[in-house]
Amino acid sequence: MSEDVLASPEVVEEELDILIIGGGMGACGTAFEIPKWAEGTGLKIKLVDKAAMDRSGAVAQGLSAINTYMGDNDPADYVRYVRGDLMGITREDLVYDTGRHVDDSVHNFEDWGLPVWKQKGDEGKKLRDGGKPVRSGRWQIMINGESYKWIVAEAAKKALGIENIQERIFIVRLMTDKNDPGRIAGAAGFSVRENKIYIYKFKTCLLAAGGAVNIFRPRSIGEGTGRAWYPVWNAGSTYAMAAECGAEMTLMENRFVPARFKDGYGPVGAWFLLFKAKAMNAFGEDYQEKNYDLLKDHGYDKYAVGFAMGTCLRNHLMMIEMKEGRGPILMDTPSAMAKLAESMTPKEIKHLEAEAWEDFLDMTISQCGVWAGENIEPDKEMSELMPTEPYLLGSHAGCAGLWCSGPDDLPGTPDHYHWGYNRMTTVNGLFTAGDGVGASGHKFSSGSFTEGRMVAKSMVQYCLDNPDLKPELSRTTEQLVDEIYRPVHTFLEHKDYTTAIDINPHYITPKMLQFRLQKIMDEYVAGVSTWYQTNEQMLVMAERKMKMLKEDSLKMRAKDLHELLRAWENYHRIITAEAHMQHIKFRQETRYPGYYYRADYQAINDDEWKCFVNSTYDRDTGEWKLKKVKWQPLISVGENEPEAMRHLGPELS
Repeated sequence: MSEDVLASPEVVEEELDILIIGGGMGACGTAFEIPKWAEGTGLKIKLVDKAAMDRSGAVAQGLSAINTYMGDNDPADYVRYVRGDLMGITREDLVYDTGRHVDDSVHNFEDWGLPVWKQKGDEGKKLRDGGKPVRSGRWQIMINGESYKWIVAEAAKKALGIENIQERIFIVRLMTDKNDPGRIAGAAGFSVRENKIYIYKFKTCLLAAGGAVNIFRPRSIGEGTGRAWYPVWNAGSTYAMAAECGAEMTLMENRFVPARFKDGYGPVGAWFLLFKAKAMNAFGEDYQEKNYDLLKDHGYDKYAVGFAMGTCLRNHLMMIEMKEGRGPILMDTPSAMAKLAESMTPKEIKHLEAEAWEDFLDMTISQCGVWAGENIEPDKEMSELMPTEPYLLGSHAGCAGLWCSGPDDLPGTPDHYHWGYNRMTTVNGLFTAGDGVGASGHKFSSGSFTEGRMVAKSMVQYCLDNPDLKPELSRTTEQLVDEIYRPVHTFLEHKDYTTAIDINPHYITPKMLQFRLQKIMDEYVAGVSTWYQTNEQMLVMAERKMKMLKEDSLKMRAKDLHELLRAWENYHRIITAEAHMQHIKFRQETRYPGYYYRADYQAINDDEWKCFVNSTYDRDTGEWKLKKVKWQPLISVGENEPEAMRHLGPELS
């Protein structure tokens, strides 16, 4: 594409009733469900995805398990599980709502062709007909899921209609209404394949563009650059775009630090739960049993009963070993395989080995590459485990996200949990699902899809309740075009100043700016280089450096559409990173040891901080406002839950 053509993009403007932003599991759930509720209404609905729905979102490469399926379990126990893993603070109404509806989604997946493992005697019997799945844990069921996303996307596209789907369009900016700043009105973005800018007006929209990766410097650098646990195209767009139009955010201090097979980021869940493998230190000791009493330091033991403890506490016990020189941490895969094989025939053993490999081939092929490259056969040699760099998300073992209205039919739900339509943010008409919904982790793929289905019903009802709504954008077309293509104009204006295209005093490449962001976050906001530790002084330094980085981000260049994509992903990462930093600075305790540590406030302080931390961002001034919001328990405390779950936290107005 010539530079002259790039300088003058075609502008396409369209008016809709409902816009779905994203192509992952949440957006697919909405696309599948919404035609049922919109039938006969005449509503104009469109889905716009930065990538292609078949391989878009966190499930893109496939999965080996569906991590949220109730079956015979009580959704109330699911709430207790999520509450325990996230150190006591969750929106129990949102979690319960997902739990009571999720199984129908999983049944649909199987109906559409997803192979679900069944127990002996139930082969060929579907889940919805009483078939018993092979579980790798209380909430997880095993699948042959390499084509999981493909199957779900096909159903979503068939339901919504290909004519209502636009792929390869990156939405980068939301706009509120010119006459009502508290109401959503439009979105703008650009094609990543053609020289076009798209501007949409609508009554309501779903913002479901995933969580955030590559905010922190990853462990995989050099030849491993680009390898991460979470999908690299998720750039915090959900959080940044919502924040910039005034949506309230919650628990953005939370992050997920998965412990994974080193370098390949391969999953450990099936090895722990299905294959019954044990992790140990370099001396063959069970470090969780060995270090359990150390949880009493700083009151961390309040959130553990026996070895039923949150994911972050397991990380914490692992890090003690590594920092005290008893690493590396190893997964004893050979013993697990040998134990399982004791009562098996040679044919069954061969099948078991195939399942062990398939766990990675379904979802993390790079782990097989690491094993092959290092001459490791997992049935003969142990593999290293390592906690990764941090990720921000709301659907896995993390709960960062947007403050959303919950269902209106659960008894005891406080008013501040419900103010409008289910899964609507504090901006009227702006909905989210999956990683976007804060304070309700552990929904995973099936729960994210289910939330998308809930949002479908809510958005249709919103349109029917507001038939005369006429959105007016708060920004002009000219302003949006200038802003979106600013990196292109910066490049064209200054490219001839130097003979080396990448070295120029007037601009910075998106790649170099991302390195700077990652360095700040890694070294000052509890990344891997500080063993996930920070303090107020480090956060103040980070705040200063982030302010300069935001100024410099306006000088990013884009020599082509791909760099324009990277530039806008960086804008979104910066806002998301800033939210994370501000929340950690505000919460004066270490609520999630093993995910991050406030070295100046190492204890868990339920008396002051058993609450949500919520924030709003002013795009015009760049200022953040943070506050405490009361946590309200809705589900009774179970027999095996920690006593701390009964603690109500501070009295808040």
